[in-house]
Parts: sequence; C-alpha cells; structure tokens
Amino acid sequence: MKFFKKLVLLAILSIAFSCQDDDDSQQNPINTEVNFQFKTTINVGGEGASEISAFDPLTSRLYTVNVESNEITVNNINNLDAVTSENSINLDAYGAPNSISINNGRLAVAVEANPKQNPGSVLLFDTADNTLVNQYTVGALPDMVTFSADGKLLLVANEGEPNDDYTNDPLGSISIIEVASDVVTTLDFMSFNGQESILKNQGFRVFGPNASLAQDVEPEYIAVSDDNTTAWVSLQENNGIARIDLVSKTIIAIYPLGHKDYSLAGNEIDASDEDNITQLRNWPVYGMYQPDGITHVSINGIDYVISANEGDSREYEGNPGYVGEDRVKDINLDTAIFSESEDYQNDANLGRLKIALSEGDIDNDGDYEALYSYGARSFSIWSANGDLVYDSGNNISQNILNITPDAFADNRSDDKAAEPEAVEVLNIGNERYILFVGLERTDQVMVYDITNPSSPSFLSILSRNGDEAPEGLLVIPRTESPNGKDLLVVSNEDSGTVTIYENNQ
Repeated sequence: MKFFKKLVLLAILSIAFSCQDDDDSQQNPINTEVNFQFKTTINVGGEGASEISAFDPLTSRLYTVNVESNEITVNNINNLDAVTSENSINLDAYGAPNSISINNGRLAVAVEANPKQNPGSVLLFDTADNTLVNQYTVGALPDMVTFSADGKLLLVANEGEPNDDYTNDPLGSISIIEVASDVVTTLDFMSFNGQESILKNQGFRVFGPNASLAQDVEPEYIAVSDDNTTAWVSLQENNGIARIDLVSKTIIAIYPLGHKDYSLAGNEIDASDEDNITQLRNWPVYGMYQPDGITHVSINGIDYVISANEGDSREYEGNPGYVGEDRVKDINLDTAIFSESEDYQNDANLGRLKIALSEGDIDNDGDYEALYSYGARSFSIWSANGDLVYDSGNNISQNILNITPDAFADNRSDDKAAEPEAVEVLNIGNERYILFVGLERTDQVMVYDITNPSSPSFLSILSRNGDEAPEGLLVIPRTESPNGKDLLVVSNEDSGTVTIYENNQ
C-alpha cells in the first residue's frame, strides 16, 4: 500500500513539474520576429579596405580583413555604443590576406603567396593575445577559409587563378586541415578530367585556353553541413558546385548549375544601361548562375545550399592572356534565331549586354545561336545534390525598383545588375530562418524569410548612404552577441567600413 501511495505521489509531482515546464515555455516563448535596424559603423580604412569579418565571442573582438593595410584589423565590440580599436595583426611577412574564420578562440587567416600561383598558406592565431600558433601550406590562391562546425577541420578554397599571360594556370583545389594533428590534405579535380564533356553538356564551363578541367576550376566559397560530414564548394567561373565527403576526404561530385531563361515570366531583367529607363523585360538570353558566396542550412532535417548568383568573367590582358566577354552589339548573331527586325544589337535593347564568348556559338560558325550572360541576378536554394529548389527570379530587382528606385544601379544593367555577392542565414531556435543577401552594386542587404525553402518571402531592404559595396556578411546570433541581440555584420569594400545591424525584437 505504501508503495502504491509513493507511485501516486511521484505521478502527481511529475504532472506538476510538466505543467510548470509548459507554463514556462508559454511565458518565455522563442521570439522569432525580426526587425533589423542600423546600430553602428566602424571605419576600417580607405576604399577596398574592408572585405571579410569574423567575431570571437570569447573576447568580443571583431576581426576584419584589411586589404589596404595588409593586416587584420581588430575592434572590440563588447559595447556597441563605444567600439574600441585594438592592435591589428600585420601580415607583411606572410602575404596578402583574403579570408578569415574563428572557432573557439582560434583565428584562421587565408593568405596568398607572391606570385599567387605559388602555394598559399593558412595562419592560425590565438585570439587571447593574437599570437601566431601555427602555419599551414595549402593550394594556390587560398580565397576562402572556414572552420567546420565542431572546429576540428579547417577548409580552404584554393582558387588557383592563372597569371596575366595565362601561361601558368595552377590547379584549383580544396585543402582540408585537421587542426589537432596538423595534417593537411589538398584535393584537386584531376579525377574529373574524363567527365568534362558530360559536365559541359549539363551547363558546366571549362573554357580557359589549353586548360584541363582540373586547371580551369576555381573554387570560390565553402559551406559546411551541421554534422561536419559534407562540404559544398562554389566553382563560380565554371557555373557549378562541388560536393566533398569530409569523412573520406574526397570530392564526390560536381553539380553543373545550368542556365536561367530570361525569356520566362518572372525572370525579367533590365539589359541596358543606355535605354534611359529602368524597366524589367523578358529577353532571349540565358543567365549563368555562377555563385560567389554560398551557405548551408538544415531545415526540418533537410540540407540546403543557398547561393548568391553574382557571376564573374575572366579578363587576363597579358601575352597572350584571355578576355572572355564582349557586348551583344559587337558579335555576330545568327539571324535565323535573332531576327534583324527586332534590332537586338541596338544599345537600348541587348546591344550593351555583356555575354560570354565561350558559350552560344553552337555550330562553331562564328555566329551566336544563344546568348549567355554573367550571373543570374538572384539568390538560389539548392538541394544537397545540386537540384534547384527555388530561384528568386527578378525579385531582387523588382523590390529595389519598388522600394528604393534611386538605388537600382541602372549603370550596371548591362553587367550583372545588383550583383548578389554574399548570403548568410540566421537560425532562430530552429523555428524561423532568415536569409540575408548582400548586393555589391546597390549597396544593400535584402532580408528574406526562408522557413519554407521552396517559397521564401521578402521582408525588407537594409541600406545606408550608398557607395558601400557589401562584400562579406556575418551573422552573430543573440546567444553569442555582446548585447544579447541578433546582429548582422556587413563588411563594405568600397567604403572601407563595417556596418552592424541589430534585431530590435
């Protein structure tokens, strides 16, 4: 009988505690609202100074790649109302910095060699005192570095750009650094050389003079899965994304991204900077997605890769060099497809649009049967296997025209428009996912709700005074933020500043 009474008492207590937990969760629900507002601006240097930033929650220091001074600029943002400058990290002895990443009190810096076709390096600093603790040799032109979520790996995108004469074209590669053992594994794409024809037929580009696929690929940016087993790498100029198995340390796939059809409803563009009007229209042109920044997010247990579809051409004006673009008015069009009566080569129509010379002359007769322009003027959401889940179509341009028409940047209509450069996601309690898209040419950041990845919704535009050119985005969640609010840190290349926005919800 006593035993039975004890069971009843335990059950009553269990229910009471359960009800108390429910009451607590109802009294203190996760606030998933967002209202990002300008907080402060930090001056880093002159034009081109500020590129990429990283935050160390252990010291409240914000580190920024300062190209102008060849250093890592350091600011303490513990008090956002009174940011203080600290001693910078000079890199003159090592090379030119391109990217940084921070994990658990360690700062990694990707540094290119001189000349940049030589192997680069990654420097590892202790953020407690900013002393150098290690240096690793990686591939040519390390353009982006990032820690895995658990901090055990450092991943490096080695772009491997050629010299100006295009006579030295190193392999594009990915370096994987095991931080605990200091083991560096550098992966190249030579195993894909035999797949070049198949990949090109699917929209992948291999076009450098006398270059194999392994030489031609130029890894740009890396996104890592939450479970640290997979990484995705944007191959911007090549119009693809590579997938890496971090357990076996192998490149397991290249996903050609194909093309975006600007003749379809919802994909309208402004193709001319000399038509004296800002108007989005359909045109018989394709866009190559060519993502720059990418990021990973897991929503309801499903992995997605999000890309900022900036686009990029190649211009190497050495001897012999290589210039891969021209304007529509300066090429020969196949009149059986592009009727002369439509006057496509008029500057007010498609004449000013820059297109890729390596694409579109299908029968190699010197006339172009199709036109492929740089970038997709959008952001896209891809599955883990490179399938398109969502593309924002003309949403970026349309919202700029509707809300901030003076920022439309019509002078860039012929050349990648607003130029989506970077993407970052704020995960609010695994309940709501906010996407930020940095626009280099209109000096803005677009804010979207992507909780439903197949149907994102536009929320707002963040912008300041122009001439900023956002290059890098960094989200600091409220759990790590010095003021307990979600922060968005924007590194601005043209103004040499860092702008910080805070979520006032």
